[in-house]
Amino acid sequence: MRVLIIGAGPAGITAGYELKKRAPETDVTIFEENGKVGGISKTVKYKGNRMDIGGHRFFSKDTRVTDWWESIMKTQGAPAYDYKVLGRDSTVVPGGPDPEKEDRVMLIRNRVSRIYYRKKFFDYPVKMNANTIRNMGLATTAEAGASYLASMVRKLPEDSLENFYINRFGKKLYSMFFEGYTEKLWGRHPRDISADWGSQRVKGLSILAIIRDMVMKMSPGKVDAKKVETSLIEEFAYPKYGPGQLWETAASDFEAMGGTIIKHARVCGISNTDGHVNGLTWMDEEGLTHEEQADIIISSMPLKDLVADMRGVPEEIRAIADGLPYRDFVTVGLLVRKLNLKNETDIPTLGDIVPDNWIYVQDTGVKLGRIQVFNNWSPYMVKDPEHTVWIGLEYFCSEGDEYWTMPARKWKALGVRELKKMGVITGIEDVLDAHCERIKKAYPAYFDTYQRIDELIEYLDTYDNLYCIGRNGQHRYNNMDHSMETAFQTVDNILTGKKDRSNIWNVNTEKEYHEEKS
Repeated sequence: MRVLIIGAGPAGITAGYELKKRAPETDVTIFEENGKVGGISKTVKYKGNRMDIGGHRFFSKDTRVTDWWESIMKTQGAPAYDYKVLGRDSTVVPGGPDPEKEDRVMLIRNRVSRIYYRKKFFDYPVKMNANTIRNMGLATTAEAGASYLASMVRKLPEDSLENFYINRFGKKLYSMFFEGYTEKLWGRHPRDISADWGSQRVKGLSILAIIRDMVMKMSPGKVDAKKVETSLIEEFAYPKYGPGQLWETAASDFEAMGGTIIKHARVCGISNTDGHVNGLTWMDEEGLTHEEQADIIISSMPLKDLVADMRGVPEEIRAIADGLPYRDFVTVGLLVRKLNLKNETDIPTLGDIVPDNWIYVQDTGVKLGRIQVFNNWSPYMVKDPEHTVWIGLEYFCSEGDEYWTMPARKWKALGVRELKKMGVITGIEDVLDAHCERIKKAYPAYFDTYQRIDELIEYLDTYDNLYCIGRNGQHRYNNMDHSMETAFQTVDNILTGKKDRSNIWNVNTEKEYHEEKS
């Protein structure tokens, strides 16, 4: 059996790895358009510093996924450098590798993400606690409370993302923390975006759930443990050198099992007739085309591109695929001497920097959407974590627009200008170096022809040997573990002969908030 896989991101690599592991005789080839594996989960190295493109917590409720990660990279048996120096408590596994001595190791890191709004830190997701009340002031807090109560009495029809948020948080908190940020992210107002986005990312989270959780935690002796609301995870796993390290390691293991990865291979055609795909055409770096025959094709390429490469697709279906929208983004890496953000938490850090992995920027006065502090993901991501801070500024844009086409020097200037405006740095004198990375189709969007995606899925499922997996392969905002699960389900179907693909398409449709634990 010859299987061709399009894309060497988490879904593609997982599918290839599982096929070679469970059916070693299978001939498996992965085609990757870029020179690096990992997709948007890759790690970019620049002058000894590493950038995590998008930020990737290794956390999953699916033990099949967590066991797979553990099989590729063992959990630390000793603390990472920063925890060790600072004497911080750290989860370790007896007999696990020491990150100070070995590289193939998964660290356990504290989860800290906050919102930076009007030069103040709020918990993320928003919590109605003393810090929030203090930052908002009594008047705004009272207004937010009244607004939330009103949303409980009169529920809006959930025909838009705006109404989805208002129903769960009230109009005041929605306008403060969701409306502007969502428009920054998608380039569309939440009233024009499907509520499916909320069901994908917010799910069961609401002010009511947060308040119930707080009350129950204050009176543990009087509460049935089975009824306690789940809470946000406090720790997550993370490869020593960023997420790309795990996918590079898994890809190497896949090749050692006899699999093949062809890089700089852009798939530009799918051979399909009468409900069957026969192979694909790909183009190399020199512009030469090559044809490959296949028994099965597994695609993690964007649905828009997949359908464009197929023959004989009905015009109505082709129009749905062609209209599927995406959001691209640019990460600007800045190496700075210090941040002007005071660490007012009880979490010790190297250089006493703020402990956040991510900082969400809700202010609409800047284009910046999110800040990553790479030092806090892993000290090994930074060449000199004792004396420098390596941050990633995330900007959302669309391929080809004025921001996407800006040269790197202008991106650096914009980042410095906005950080100065926010009070995060003093100015250009704080910046030691900069690097810019552009990422295409990072976020499949939930508007335009997305409303008719079920028709497209139904059509693609008429092909008996074509499987669509991963974030872009399903046009669904999957987390990394969800993308892996679509690969697991696909391999299960292939090896058992199961024809129904609903189990693959139904991954990540559960109603619970993803980053919660029981």
